[in-house]
Amino acid sequence: MDVTELEQVLRTVRDFVREKVVPFEAEIDATDHVPDSVRSAAKEMGLYGFAIPEEYGGLGLSMAEEAQLVFELGYTTPSLRSMFGTNNGIAGHVLLEGGTEQQKKRWLPELASGRVVASFALTEPDAGSNPAGLKTLAKQDGDGWRIDGAKRFITNAPTADVFMVFARTDPAEKGSRGITAFLVPRDAPGLTVAPKDHKMGQFGAHTADVHFDGVVVGPERVIGGEAGVGRGYSIAMRCLSHGRIHIAALCVGMADRLVDESVGYTRTREQGGRAIAAFQLVQGLVADSVTDLYAGRALVLDVARRFDDGSDLRVGPATAKYFASEMVGRVADRAVQIHGGAGYMRETTVERFYRDARLFRIYEGTSQIQQVIIAREVIGAAVDG
Repeated sequence: MDVTELEQVLRTVRDFVREKVVPFEAEIDATDHVPDSVRSAAKEMGLYGFAIPEEYGGLGLSMAEEAQLVFELGYTTPSLRSMFGTNNGIAGHVLLEGGTEQQKKRWLPELASGRVVASFALTEPDAGSNPAGLKTLAKQDGDGWRIDGAKRFITNAPTADVFMVFARTDPAEKGSRGITAFLVPRDAPGLTVAPKDHKMGQFGAHTADVHFDGVVVGPERVIGGEAGVGRGYSIAMRCLSHGRIHIAALCVGMADRLVDESVGYTRTREQGGRAIAAFQLVQGLVADSVTDLYAGRALVLDVARRFDDGSDLRVGPATAKYFASEMVGRVADRAVQIHGGAGYMRETTVERFYRDARLFRIYEGTSQIQQVIIAREVIGAAVDG
């Protein structure tokens, strides 16, 4: 996409977010529901497929272009991005990274249009940030597979049409080996979705447990076909690298909004007859947040470009996700502090964003997992003694 086209896309999304979504933020938080009008508009704008190649009906944005788009999406409630983020991100990329051409042609246009919503079913009660502990099993059943197990905290599970399910197909293998990815339709007998989780924040974005009780799928549901058996872990890791940059960009967008909210409040809130913007300690809080924002934006863009050229597919995404998710937490905390007592009230934007921001340090790999990835990649074999 050339610069002019990209700027047009960014401008359109920026206007949509600020004019059509921001006014609904309090309602979304209170009702735990994104208005249907917003969902329909997102489909019409192509937001369900911005990271899917044009040949499959998407916009085909590069990682660097996607990061800039997600900066705009991060300016409002995370539930907006969550509606279509999995189609573009970790679920859609299962097909892009590991699917056969037939699977891509069958499913990617459905994801790009929003006709189908996909979920990425990797996390389990005993296998979260480290998926090597996977216990969901898939055993051969004739020429197909029988899946048994449970997944936890699966984004979009209550509304998903298909699930990208990771299961151990070779129980004799340990750790990351012997894992395979499957595409399982929601209506498969034996698949049940639990009631949606009641979370601290990010209302309007739904997660739930998913159970597989003897779910039988044909060989065409194995991601990558016969050659994909046992390759699920490597597919998941490549998807998560992309997803970590995406989440980092989302954190930058949220930090941008929090800075705007903080600056606006300092100009209008008076204490002792003058605006609190005149107080140097308040200025220091604002300055720290602006510096964090600038650092996060620069890091994400640099990492995204390196991801695009293939020079850094692991350390960069981990550093971006680690720094940006921690960064937005600091910015949110300062924003509440700047607002004082008002910042602790439910009707205040910064209070809502404070709750929403906390999750970014957990999903797509906790901050501690990112530290481990970074250290192991940089130090090498010496980390194991």
